[in-house]
Amino acid sequence: MRSGQARLAIDYGSADTTAVLAWPDGTWTPLLFDGEPALPSAVLLSEDGTTVTGHHAWRAAPVTPHRFIPHPRQPSEQRLTVADTDVDPLDLVAATLRHVAEQAHQLAGTGIDDVRLVVPAGWGPRRRTWMRHAAHRAGLPPPQLIDAPTAVAGHLLATGLQLPVGAYIAVCDVGATAEVSVLRRGPAGFEVLATLADPTAGGTAIDDALTTTLTTSPPGTGGQRWAMVASLRAGKHALTDHPAVTVPLPDGPAVVLHTGLLDQAAQPVLHRIAHLTTEAITAAELTPRDLTGVYCVGGTARLPLLAKTLTDAGITSTLVDQPTLAAARGAADAGATNTIDPTTTEEPLPPVRRAAAIALPGFASLALVSQFLLTPEWRGSLMYREAILNWGELTMAAVFAVIACLSAGTVLASTIANRTTTPTSPGIHTGTGILAAASLGVAVSGMYAVVGSLYVGYPVNGFLRWTLLPITPTITAAAVMALIAARQWRTPAGGWSKLLAFPTSSVITAAAGMLLIQYSLTADRWPHLILWIDLAGRVGGLLLGIGTVMAVVSQPILRLILSAPLAVITAALVSWPASGILGAIYAIAVTTWWLRQMWTHLLRPHHPHRPPQ
Repeated sequence: MRSGQARLAIDYGSADTTAVLAWPDGTWTPLLFDGEPALPSAVLLSEDGTTVTGHHAWRAAPVTPHRFIPHPRQPSEQRLTVADTDVDPLDLVAATLRHVAEQAHQLAGTGIDDVRLVVPAGWGPRRRTWMRHAAHRAGLPPPQLIDAPTAVAGHLLATGLQLPVGAYIAVCDVGATAEVSVLRRGPAGFEVLATLADPTAGGTAIDDALTTTLTTSPPGTGGQRWAMVASLRAGKHALTDHPAVTVPLPDGPAVVLHTGLLDQAAQPVLHRIAHLTTEAITAAELTPRDLTGVYCVGGTARLPLLAKTLTDAGITSTLVDQPTLAAARGAADAGATNTIDPTTTEEPLPPVRRAAAIALPGFASLALVSQFLLTPEWRGSLMYREAILNWGELTMAAVFAVIACLSAGTVLASTIANRTTTPTSPGIHTGTGILAAASLGVAVSGMYAVVGSLYVGYPVNGFLRWTLLPITPTITAAAVMALIAARQWRTPAGGWSKLLAFPTSSVITAAAGMLLIQYSLTADRWPHLILWIDLAGRVGGLLLGIGTVMAVVSQPILRLILSAPLAVITAALVSWPASGILGAIYAIAVTTWWLRQMWTHLLRPHHPHRPPQ
C-alpha cells in the first residue's frame, strides 16, 4: 500500500475515457478496465433502467441497438431520446465517471479527495459547469478542471522536455474528434493562444470511411452496424502491431484489413487534421517555424500517416509517449510537489564543483603568458637584439583566458537567474552573461598583447595578431549562443553552464605540453642535458596533440585512435619556426569544440519528447 493521499485524473473523451492514479511520492498507475487502459465512453440503457458502461455496453449493442449511445458527451442543453424515453446526457456521463471512481477506489484502497477532470480547451463556462455536475452525480468530490492541451504540456515537462519560458508549442489531440491548440509557456504556466476543433476529423470519421470501404451496402442503424463498427475498431487498433488482420463482418465473410486500406480511408480525415493544425497556428498569429514542437496525442495519433500528412503540410510533429494517457498523466501532475513546476526557471543551478572548470583554464592562461614573457630567446649583439618568441604559447594563453571568462560568466549568470525574484526570463540573464564574459575574454587577450609589446619592446600589432585573431571564431560562436539564450530558442539539457564547461582534461594536457615545449626551446643546453631537454620538448608535443584531440572528441575509443597520429605530428613539429602553428592547431580545436556544442545541443533537429542525450 502506497503512503499518502492518491490523486485521480480522468480524461473523459468522446469515444474513450482514460484515468490514472498518482501518489505524492511521484509514482502513478493507469486504471485498467477489462485489462485495457481505455474505457469506452459508450453506455447502454437496459430495460430495467440500469446503465451498462464501457466494453459491456459495446458487447450488448448488437442485441439492443436502440438503447445504445456510443457518444454520451453532448452539448449541455441537449436531451436524448432512448427507447422512447427522454434521457439526460448528464446521467450517462455520470455513469461512466462512477465506473472510473469505483475502479480507482479499489486500486487506491481508500477514499480519493483530489480529482482532476480533463476538458477540451474550447469549452466555455456552461459546458465546464455541466461537467462538474456530472462529477457530482457520479459521487466524486468537486473536481479541478484542466484544459487538455495544458495537461499534455505539463506531461511533456514532467517527462524531461526542455521548454523555456516564451516557447510556443502546438498540441494536436486526435481521438474520436480532433482539437488543435497553440500554447505559450509564460512565467506563470501555459497560456492557450488559439484552439480549433473539428468533430468530423478523428477516429469516428475514419471508422465510417472504413465501413464504406469494406462493405458493399450500408449496415443500417441496427445491431449489425454496431457489431461491424466494434469489429473494425478492434481491427484498426490491432494494425498498430500487425501489418494485416482478419476482421469478421456480421453480414458477410471476413475481410483482410491492412495498413494500405486504413491509410486510404484515413487520408481525407488526416488532411482535415493537417488543415486544422495550420489554421490553429495561423489563428495564434504564428508560423510553424515559431513553434518549438507540435505534439500529437490521442488514439488516432498513432497512425503513422498522420505524421507524414503533417510533414507534407510543412509541420514537423512528434508523437507523445503513451498518447492516450498523456492528458490524464499531465492532469495528475498539475500542482503536485514532486513534479516540475512551470513557474520555475529553466537554467539549473550550477554545482560548486564547476569552479574547478573555471580556475584551471584561468591558471593555465596565467602560467603560459608568464612563461612567454619571461623566457624569450634573445639573439644578436648589444646594439641590435632580436627576441625570438613562442607565438603559439601566447595564442594558447589567450584561448584559455576566453574559456575561463566564458565559463565564469555563464555560471554567474545562471546563479543570478536562479536567485532573482523578478519575472524576467532567465535566458536574458544567461545571454547577457555570455556576452559580458566574451567581452572580458577579448579584453584580457588584448591586455596580454599590450603587456607583451611593452615588456619585449616590439610593436603591438604582431602581438594582437596572435591573441585576437585565433579567438575570433570562438567569440563569434559565443555571440550566437548568447542570442539563442536570450531569445529562448532552445535551452540545452543541464543548462548553459554545463554546455559551456570546456573539458578540463584537455586544458591540463595541452597546457602542460606547451609549457614543456617552451622549456625545451629556451632552457640552457649543457652537454649532459641536451638529450633530456629535447626529450621534454617531444613529450610536450605529444601532450599538446593529445590535448587537442581531447577537445574535439569525447568518446574514449576515438580519442585513443586519433591521439596517436596527431601526437606524433605535433611532437615532430616542436621547433621555434613551428611554435605558432602548434598554438594555432589548438585554437582550431577549441573552435571546433564550440561549433560541435552549438550544433549538437542547439541547432540540430531533435525529438523533444525523448530525454536529452
